[in-house]
Amino acid sequence: MTNHSRLVRGTLPGPSFLMLLVFMAILLVAGGAARPDVMGQSVARGAAVLSLVGIALLARPPHFGSAKPVLYLLIATILVVLIQLMPLPPSLWQALPGRAIFARAIEGGQPWRPLSVVPDLTLNAAASLVVPLAVLLLAVGLRRAERAYLPALVLILIFTSMLLAVVQFSGWRIDNPLINDVSGSVSGSFANRNHFALYLALGCLLAPLWPFLHEHRAPWRGPVAFALVLIFLLGILASGSRAGMLVGGLALIIGLLLSRHGIQRALRRAPRWAFPAFIAAVVAILVIFVVISVSANRAESISRVMKLDAGADVRVHALPSVLAMIRIYFPAGSGFGGFDTIFRVHEPYALLKPTYFNHAHNDWLEILLDGGLPAALLLVVALGWWLRASIRVWRASADSNMLLGRAGSAALLLILIASAVDYPARTPMMMAMIVLASLWLGWAEVPKRATLPTDN
Repeated sequence: MTNHSRLVRGTLPGPSFLMLLVFMAILLVAGGAARPDVMGQSVARGAAVLSLVGIALLARPPHFGSAKPVLYLLIATILVVLIQLMPLPPSLWQALPGRAIFARAIEGGQPWRPLSVVPDLTLNAAASLVVPLAVLLLAVGLRRAERAYLPALVLILIFTSMLLAVVQFSGWRIDNPLINDVSGSVSGSFANRNHFALYLALGCLLAPLWPFLHEHRAPWRGPVAFALVLIFLLGILASGSRAGMLVGGLALIIGLLLSRHGIQRALRRAPRWAFPAFIAAVVAILVIFVVISVSANRAESISRVMKLDAGADVRVHALPSVLAMIRIYFPAGSGFGGFDTIFRVHEPYALLKPTYFNHAHNDWLEILLDGGLPAALLLVVALGWWLRASIRVWRASADSNMLLGRAGSAALLLILIASAVDYPARTPMMMAMIVLASLWLGWAEVPKRATLPTDN
């Protein structure tokens, strides 16, 4: 093979990159909902299965390396869900906490039952994990040069979702048959405005540091990154998501902190006052646009904060019931995916209304309810890995590799915060983002310190 052939082969995208590109595009269209009965779930999972087939037939064998913790955590998650589907003898099943009311539903001999109270929904929860599995296997099959394009790919996807939101904000009705979006809401490619706002917040985190992730920094990337941050921030304000304002503001602060060294290097020939003046100008421009958005009555998120009535929020009223349910079913758990059904059993009369309470709107609590002690232990292990890896990358020198690792750490932090008031990690697109952020954190390699020579 000639050197020219090797060069061409090295620059062409590999099968894993092309399949990941197509798969992420499909998730943009069909992966924005969490409900199990929407058509987008079948599309997203079907694409994931096809991707796995493509990996087996076309891609090179995956090399996990520093991504092994992510693989182990995902495998453990799948096993925890699948174990809940194993049939148990009647004596053991009836001995589990919270099962007495269900045992009385059948007179006479009791059949073998799985741990999950609603096994069909737990099976759906297990099937949903094929999406992050496909993203993981596709991503670890990328060459090092291809990995460098992932932040730009994510920004393009977020910007595309933002364009859909702009169309929605203008009054045009977009009926996406693949997700259960609400007519008149500004939620982009998502069914839930909180999930959409979190998606934009991830863009506010990535955009400021994107110009400094490559050795050859094109001068046009800086203005484009600033424009993206401005667009994403205004999109969060227009979405009406109160939680989005919190994670969006935090993402913007972290993004600016991560990019400060790159900005200082870009301004190294300028006077000392240039850097603080630049930061002040950026903040001033953002504030001006926010004020304009509020003055024009286009900041729905701020309007909802001003009208906030905690006493009228059903999530506040439902919290005691959710905590009581956790105590009833702990330590075995009630089964993943079955919150809606279980809550209807324990729902107090005061909360009865025409609509239904589909989730706890606090995924930390819902995981404890669904998975019990095994899920709680797995969550502790996952948080321990995230914390340990985050400390490692934040203490290292801030090169481009560490910069992306820190972005992955911060992205996971934003998702953890958003999960305290909602359930973003249950959407296929956000599952993919969690995998990519975890890989960025795991791929960040801390350079080893040089050892001092020893005397002979």
